[in-house]
Amino acid sequence: MPGLIETFFNLQIVVAAWPILLSGLLNTLELSLLVVPLGFAGGLLLALASTTRNPWLRYPLMGWVDFFRAFPPLVLLVFLYAGLPFAGIELGGFYCVAIGFFLNTGAYYGEVLRAGIDSVPLGQIEAARSTGLTRLQTMIWVVLPQAVRNVLPDLVSNTLEVVKLTSIASVVALPELLFQARQAQSVTYNPTPIVAAALIYFILLWPVVRLLSRLENRAIAGRR
Repeated sequence: MPGLIETFFNLQIVVAAWPILLSGLLNTLELSLLVVPLGFAGGLLLALASTTRNPWLRYPLMGWVDFFRAFPPLVLLVFLYAGLPFAGIELGGFYCVAIGFFLNTGAYYGEVLRAGIDSVPLGQIEAARSTGLTRLQTMIWVVLPQAVRNVLPDLVSNTLEVVKLTSIASVVALPELLFQARQAQSVTYNPTPIVAAALIYFILLWPVVRLLSRLENRAIAGRR
């Protein structure tokens, strides 16, 4: 038991590695504050565009969403970071992550929001239009508020996955929490920094998990 604690829960190593871990945590939070709104904005644009009745636009959008939902985000980041330079395009790790998450998470947010828009009864849309609202005004003031409320648990769940997904930014040498923990591990020759990073992720995301559970329970109660 003492050997297990010394190997995985060494407090001295945590104290020594804390400045590095804190730097990684701040970068993870900054990255999350970037990619979540970016992905949501991309998803909202896709969801709004998918409401069109024009098949020349609708079906390519469906293909776009399906492609980026099926394409592994890790492979996408590696392609942007290590593949594009062969074509003379060098974006840097930060921009590769921003673009990659915009494409990948935007597709997921878009599908969730599209389902929310489809859940709004057609009669409410027709009633709003009959009052003189334009189609855009109806979408902004009538459809979207109800759509977001109807799929709020799914949006929170997707946001939770996006924050966890930021850990793959380490493959493009972006110094987020996991990357910094691995750096600390390579210096201390001890896995304690990785364990500490896992605990930080848990403390950071557990309140979101509890919020998600409450939203899901409230949604189930509302259907009864």
